[in-house]
Amino acid sequence: MENLEWAIARIKAALPGLPLLENENMAEHCSFKIGGPVRAMAIPGDVSSLSKICYLLKEEHIAPYMLGNGTNILFPDEGLNDLFIISTQRLTRMFQLPDGAIYAEAGVSLAKLASFAQQNSLQGLEFASGIPGSVGGGLIMNAGAYGGELKDTVESVVLYYLPEQRLYELTKEQCAFGYRSSLFQKLGGCVILSAVFRLEQGDGEEIAAKMRELNQRRREKQPLDLPSAGSAFKRPEGHFAAALIDQAGLKGFRVGGAQVSEKHAGFVVNTGSATSHDVYDLMIEVRKRVHDHSGVVLEPEMILLPPDFKLEDHGPAIPLHRITETDTEEE
Repeated sequence: MENLEWAIARIKAALPGLPLLENENMAEHCSFKIGGPVRAMAIPGDVSSLSKICYLLKEEHIAPYMLGNGTNILFPDEGLNDLFIISTQRLTRMFQLPDGAIYAEAGVSLAKLASFAQQNSLQGLEFASGIPGSVGGGLIMNAGAYGGELKDTVESVVLYYLPEQRLYELTKEQCAFGYRSSLFQKLGGCVILSAVFRLEQGDGEEIAAKMRELNQRRREKQPLDLPSAGSAFKRPEGHFAAALIDQAGLKGFRVGGAQVSEKHAGFVVNTGSATSHDVYDLMIEVRKRVHDHSGVVLEPEMILLPPDFKLEDHGPAIPLHRITETDTEEE
């Protein structure tokens, strides 16, 4: 903790205009509307400020936690008083390159990216128009919907590698994208800064019509009126998580203020008073009952904090990112 306090003091001195929120409740910064305070959250407005923050944290042996729009994460109610967060929400530059590709920084919302593509008659990102996350977070998990994934449109990604304090540009192939996975989940110390998206020319009106169609399907099928972190569990191979949960009789199942959505069983929603422990306990029970009913082990799609939380009732423990100095080493 002493190192963290000294790092905060150094960052304040080096970047006096930096928005630096201390003891900030994370319920205000995630779509679940759940979570207690973290020690500090910096919100740099450019790559230079971000790199300076990372440099000072590294000198004090502090590994920051990177946060995008907070749409797939659950923070604990007790808070995390040893956590320093860097938010990319102000990294929002986006423009079309001379060769027609789109450059977008990590904090650009996927909805705005899809809208920008449509305005320039570029097709391929229609599926992303209703995904609430950001470019950075979307790339880390290879976000997708309705048969499309970000890996289908990405040409390259620029990242800041904390251990070496250097910038790297990776090709799509080097990013090792898979189903809801990427290199960035395995390689500690990566901070995604921007990406280039290569899309095909299309008809702007037809692209807009496709986006309206997909967003209408979302409104009809997903519980967008209640706080959640999107799909709670990944799609198991050969199955659909929502169908397995529904078949186990769990649609509408509640623990405290947390509920398996009655509209879409793949979502866990906050009915208004959910705690992080309500969500944890609900997910443990859902995982157990689905396993008992179908033999399938569900894996969470959302990020669950604190790092030592595991679902050990059935199947392997959830692999969670542990915030330690070893995070800067490649696994």
